Parts: sequence; C-alpha cells; structure tokens
Amino acid sequence: MLEGYEPTILYEDNHLLVVLKEQNLASCPDESGDENLLDLLKAYLREKYNKPGNVYLGLVHRLDRPTGGVMVFAKTSKAAARLTAQMKTGDFEKRYLAVLVGAPHEKQARLTNWLKKNTVNNTVYLSTQGTDGAKLAVLDYRIAEERGGLALAEIELHTGRSHQIRVQMAGIAHPVFGDMRYGGEKAQKGKLALFAYSLSFSHPVTKERMRFMAEPPQEGPWKLFDVSSLVRPL
Repeated sequence: MLEGYEPTILYEDNHLLVVLKEQNLASCPDESGDENLLDLLKAYLREKYNKPGNVYLGLVHRLDRPTGGVMVFAKTSKAAARLTAQMKTGDFEKRYLAVLVGAPHEKQARLTNWLKKNTVNNTVYLSTQGTDGAKLAVLDYRIAEERGGLALAEIELHTGRSHQIRVQMAGIAHPVFGDMRYGGEKAQKGKLALFAYSLSFSHPVTKERMRFMAEPPQEGPWKLFDVSSLVRPL
C-alpha cells in the first residue's frame, strides 16, 4: 500500500463511501499491478473498523487513471446492486469539467458517437453503428468560459464508455488539454485537464437524493478559469 496514504473522504455511512480519486491512481486492480483506489480503501476500512480478513467494497463505476474526481463505492452488495441499477435507468448523474484546446463553434451541444476499444493497446476509436464491438456513447457539453486559446467545458455523461470524453472531444478537433494519446501535439503537454466534479444519485437505502462535488486542483490550465463558480449546488 502507498505509505502514509490517507483517502479524502467526502461522505461515509453504513452503505456508501464517497471519496476523491487522485489523478494517475487506478480506480481498481488491473494488469499493471499498480496501487489502486479500491484496494487502498479496503485497507482504510480494515484499519478503521479493525476488521479481520477481506473487506467488502463494491466498485460501482470507474474513472480513467489520469482522471481525478468524485467516486462512490458501495459498502454492501445490496447498495452496489441498487446503485448499478440507477446507472442503467439514468438516475446516476456524472458531470465533469474539462479544459479543451480551442473552443468548439457550438457552445452547447450533444455528441453521439459509436466507440470501439482496442484491448491490445487500451485505445478507443470512433467507429460506426453496427461495427462488431462498437458501443453507443452520448454526452452533453457546455462551454462556460474561453481564455488563452483554451475553453472550460462542463460535460454530462449519459453513457460510461472507456475514455469517452477524451475520444469524443478529440473527435470534434478540441481535445482535452494534456491528452497526448488522443489529441497529439495539439493537446499541449501537461496533466490531463479532466475532472469528475459532480456525482448525483439516490441513496440506495433512504432514497434521499444526494450530490457530491469537488474542485479540480488549482494548477496548470485550471488556474485560468473561474472554476469555483461552477462547483456549486444547482
């Protein structure tokens, strides 16, 4: 485990654990064998509650490794099943902030694409409907501010495809800042400027509507924009 690791807990009860995932930390175990948030949180729960053996913690959704932001984990299998069901019905709302290279002509739009993943090189491509393995990807974006050849976008995902925002924004020639994989040299070097700032869902037991928000780190291109004005209750 990462020495001295202290998770940033936004909320915790008997059913849920809402945390802030750091950039460049995997959400869950993968073939790399690197440290990951799921295992770190299990260790946190084991120590906090003095639990012997395995600790249950359900992975409800993922964030790509270079993406930071808000995540929820389920502390019971019942909570995991109910949150997963919300994702299927669209009751689980995920919003992101991204700094884009250049500003799209349309300041507010819905992007609908078919994406296909190459599992060999872990890269996602724009594809066409009917292509074997291609999955529908839908997002809404809104340009909140423009400055210095960059644009701050608020993005709501309607599907949860791997690398979805990065591929779809690069597909309209406005890649996420720092995304050398999909934006090439146009993306500009630096940390990926993509952050899951808002997560909304209904509590799996009490049914109370809950929303958790966090601001991206005030570094790199984020400093150019008034991010705080967007990270507020609706």
